[in-house]
Amino acid sequence: MYTDNQKTIERIQDYLKRLGTDEDFEKVRADFVKEFKEVDAADIMQAEQKLLQDGTPLEEVQRLCDVHAALFHGKTKEEQIANAEKESIEAIKQRRQNSVEAYTQIKGHPIRTFVLENQALEKLLSQCKETIANGRMDDTLFDRLREISVHYARKGDLLYPHLKVQYKISGPSAVMWTVDDEIRDALAALAKDSVRDAAWMNRLQEVLVRIEEMIYKEHNILFPNCTLNFTEEEWMQIYRDSKDYPECFGVENGIWEQAEQYFNKMHQPQKGATEDEIVMKGGHMTVEQLEAMLNTIPLELTFVDVDNINRYFNEGPKVFKRPGMAIDREVFSCHPPKIEQMVRKIIEDFRNGTKDQVPVWMNKNGRTMLVTYMAVRDRNHHYIGTVEVVQDMEFAKEHFEGRSR
Repeated sequence: MYTDNQKTIERIQDYLKRLGTDEDFEKVRADFVKEFKEVDAADIMQAEQKLLQDGTPLEEVQRLCDVHAALFHGKTKEEQIANAEKESIEAIKQRRQNSVEAYTQIKGHPIRTFVLENQALEKLLSQCKETIANGRMDDTLFDRLREISVHYARKGDLLYPHLKVQYKISGPSAVMWTVDDEIRDALAALAKDSVRDAAWMNRLQEVLVRIEEMIYKEHNILFPNCTLNFTEEEWMQIYRDSKDYPECFGVENGIWEQAEQYFNKMHQPQKGATEDEIVMKGGHMTVEQLEAMLNTIPLELTFVDVDNINRYFNEGPKVFKRPGMAIDREVFSCHPPKIEQMVRKIIEDFRNGTKDQVPVWMNKNGRTMLVTYMAVRDRNHHYIGTVEVVQDMEFAKEHFEGRSR
């Protein structure tokens, strides 16, 4: 027996299927408006997720991502709340209790930071459009626009995987994450082109439209689902991990006093507590000594266990961010779809014994980096995990270039 909620999800799914055909969008939109006065962000995500489960190719859902968003414009509950003028004050307060609007009032809360960044981004988009209308594109504006990578990286590290792993809501990581990557890649490609002719301007305008659609999807689909599901403690962990990311669009990472008090209390030493030493074949150390040593090594270290679960990151500034919330989470969930398959292949080769290490050289933020994946095996050569080592190789580059002069 179907519940009303299941029927709603099925009806939304039917409309999404119609968008995948050659049927006129405005006709589908008109029928949708007649049937629905409002829709819930969670129902939209579940409908997209059901399409994937029923066999619709991921590429097809990704292709129609922007079209899906256009279908729901003006019909999500978040928009209804924001635009409602006839509802009583008490009714509005009640419906907003777990909404995005409530969290934006908390100084330093991650949702507030995301929303303020989007507001700044919308102003930047307007400025970009004005310059394009005059047949040019200001370099400073374009560079500021590319700061969107920070905003998308924080979403990709802190929101998408947690929704997928903890709450089984995989739609955003499967669809929106890929769109984020496509937008970043498109901006990177535009940055490489020295000729900014009419064709270049048209490509940029297409990217700006996609960015606008993503802002809409974040505020009306992604963020409401996060506020509906995430606990206060989880938000505090996200707040803590957000500190590892630089500011973007001039929005400061504010101080969330409640979270600061929570973590300060957690880190107070317990009376009478003792630190036992860890005894190893090569000697013995306290936990404090071991942690300090691992954090002193000029490498970024990650250990993934035999079950593909993140178990350890060393501390300190990192080129490749590793949020604390990723600990005890499957390593694959922490990578966008286009990278996930590569990670799976590397670990599978380690597990099968066909490889012991995989070095990857790359340029990151203008610096030469070496990322080495290595199989970790016990004394009997049984696979027990994978260690990832990230090393900034600029020192070697500068050393050898200096000797060749």
